[in-house]
Amino acid sequence: MASGIGNEKSVNPVLRISQLDALELNKALEQLVWSQFTSCFHGFKPGVLAHFEPEVKAFLCFILWRFTVYSKNATVGQAILNIQYKNNLSQTEKYQPLSKHQKLWYLIFTVGGRWFEERCYDLFSNHQLQSFCKIKHFINFGAGLLKLCELLNFMIFLQKGTFATLTERVVGIRSVFCKPQSVRQIGFEYMNRELLWHGFAEFLIYLLPLINAQKLKLKISSWCLPISRLSNSENTLTAQCKECSLCGEWPTMPHTIGCSHVFCYYCIKSNYLFDMCFTCPKCGSEVQSLQPLKYKIEMTQLHV
Repeated sequence: MASGIGNEKSVNPVLRISQLDALELNKALEQLVWSQFTSCFHGFKPGVLAHFEPEVKAFLCFILWRFTVYSKNATVGQAILNIQYKNNLSQTEKYQPLSKHQKLWYLIFTVGGRWFEERCYDLFSNHQLQSFCKIKHFINFGAGLLKLCELLNFMIFLQKGTFATLTERVVGIRSVFCKPQSVRQIGFEYMNRELLWHGFAEFLIYLLPLINAQKLKLKISSWCLPISRLSNSENTLTAQCKECSLCGEWPTMPHTIGCSHVFCYYCIKSNYLFDMCFTCPKCGSEVQSLQPLKYKIEMTQLHV
């Protein structure tokens, strides 16, 4: 009774985005399997798998095909999204699993075609005969024509929503949902919260590049620290010349910007190039002219 109901279950069409997501999940799985496989050869000599890489990839894809499409009529990405392949060549609208010939042709077109595409250039790259050059030119023309057919198939898929790949159209298999999809109900509070958060995030992304963080930091530091008044006394000037007003270290190639404070050349030059409206973080004076300091300071004063 259960088997009869399973054979007569109706077919539910699959959304375009679900089919594309399944393809992306399949690619991600293949890359994950390949990375895990190559990690086993990290201790070997570099380039061990270089000569046999197409064959090894084909073997791994064959194993994936054996335990996915051949046994479950669905790839890993489709199984995650509750999708499976249906035999589109059958006359009935009810679900029909794939035949063995369709599974075999799917293997040839996906795994075999990818292996031939990666290996054919190596087979004809070292031959300089005119016949091999013609064969190579013919292969390049066939590959370009196949890409054009894939593009046309994708345009038709966007319009009709069936046969996401050229292989599915040629073999005659179509993606359908395994079970009827229930309608997702989302609360208005959740939707409002998500819309508010995304709107606030987009506003911050637009606003942050317009804020001069460096100038704002210097302005806040000038407010927090007491403003240094200008002094004509020699002792005050000597004390101010012992440290850079930006980095706080002994000034390297000391320069001034028109106020009584001293800066390292690289500190003031980099900040001035970053912000043409740079002001002194201690007194708030704007850059009038960048000039080297003429006041003589002995290095022995550093230890006083």
